[in-house]
Amino acid sequence: MTSSETVVLVHGLWFSGHSMGLLQHRLDRAGFRTAVFSYSTVRNAPRANALALNAFCRELDARALHFVGHSLGGLVLRHLFFDYPDQRPGRVVTLGTPHQPSSAAGSLSRIGPGRYLLGRSLQEGLLGGAPRWNRRHELGSIAGTLRLSFGRLVPGIPAPSDGTVAVAETRLDGMTDHITAPVSHLGLVLSRRVAEYTMQFLRCGRFGGAAQSAR
Repeated sequence: MTSSETVVLVHGLWFSGHSMGLLQHRLDRAGFRTAVFSYSTVRNAPRANALALNAFCRELDARALHFVGHSLGGLVLRHLFFDYPDQRPGRVVTLGTPHQPSSAAGSLSRIGPGRYLLGRSLQEGLLGGAPRWNRRHELGSIAGTLRLSFGRLVPGIPAPSDGTVAVAETRLDGMTDHITAPVSHLGLVLSRRVAEYTMQFLRCGRFGGAAQSAR
């Protein structure tokens, strides 16, 4: 990756940009130039966060912009590319993003405390309604298969899953490639293997020989 290219990291629900720190470190050590976008995951809807992300990106001096979105961050990216389609060349990787309506969010949203915790992330977001993928940029989706923690507390998450998002929910019409890794939802931003998959896609537009081709 040349110095004229930048990878923008977009974190997930209930986290801040600090959650992307280990992945950012690994990308930096591999020669990628990175920037982290932080946003309010529950006070603002994904579409509003995409507006802020577009402004953030306009300040970056780079010929090409790549994106890596964890969980809800991937839905913010779908809004970004739909509402502001004239993005610079680049590739997109989503990590555990529920591109289909999230069964976990659906279960939580049926109770008052759950709706409060999820806030505006539900608006054209976790319950569905995010814009279609425009296919003008290559998108690779990585799903976890280690069911831990959250999945034991919220019923109805189909197997296999990463404990929060089902593998089936990470598939998106128009994606370029899809692969799974034996990690939990949080593990997707901590795993060395996932970091390597991410870098492979950013460089080549495919996950490589181990990848499962998108259908």
